[in-house]
Amino acid sequence: HLAAETHVDRSIDNPNEFVKNNVLSTLNLLNESLNYFEKLNAERQKKFILINISTDEVFGSLGNEGAFNEETPYAPRSPYSSSKAASDHLVRAWNETYKLPTVITNCSNNFGPYQFPEKLIPLAILKLIRGEKVPLYGDGANIRDWIYVGDHVNALLKVAEKGKVSETYCIGGHGEMTNKNIVYEICKIMDKIYVDKAPHSKLIYFVEDRPGHDRRYAIDPKKLKNDLGWKVE
Repeated sequence: HLAAETHVDRSIDNPNEFVKNNVLSTLNLLNESLNYFEKLNAERQKKFILINISTDEVFGSLGNEGAFNEETPYAPRSPYSSSKAASDHLVRAWNETYKLPTVITNCSNNFGPYQFPEKLIPLAILKLIRGEKVPLYGDGANIRDWIYVGDHVNALLKVAEKGKVSETYCIGGHGEMTNKNIVYEICKIMDKIYVDKAPHSKLIYFVEDRPGHDRRYAIDPKKLKNDLGWKVE
């Protein structure tokens, strides 16, 4: 179950839509999956598993040290992360109450080809190409643990092949960077491509921080590595 509304800014502007699409849609999927599962014969039931792909944002905001793991309590701080936490809780409840075979994964920030342009990296690239200003919230020092989308997909394949029912797996790429450093690195690359428009860093400007902006995320993927043999390629 990968489908979700994921943009924090839009969740602040329209929380109802996020509850509808992330919570109620998950409820519908669980009910339909349970109905399907109960009609399977015993042999096929043994092979069935519903994987709910969630986010590290359900854990809230980290201090300067440490990392999220499977034992970290949920502490969401935005309508988006709250809706994803609710989705996770529903999945866990359907596993416990109705014995629907489920697994939950919590992944850090993804990057890669064809990412929707509301996300930081494609947004910065497109704005720089157009010569538009690139906004950064607050001081730009919020830290995210970046992982390439292909590594995330490989992790999900491992979970599908070897994951244990009722378990939770944290997926992260040990790629901590501040938002500011990410955008400045993109500017350096753009300077090499569009030399006549350098330095692109002149287009960066800082805006008022958004409400409830988590300071730092980091994932400890030790369980996924040790139990399922996954690693970042």
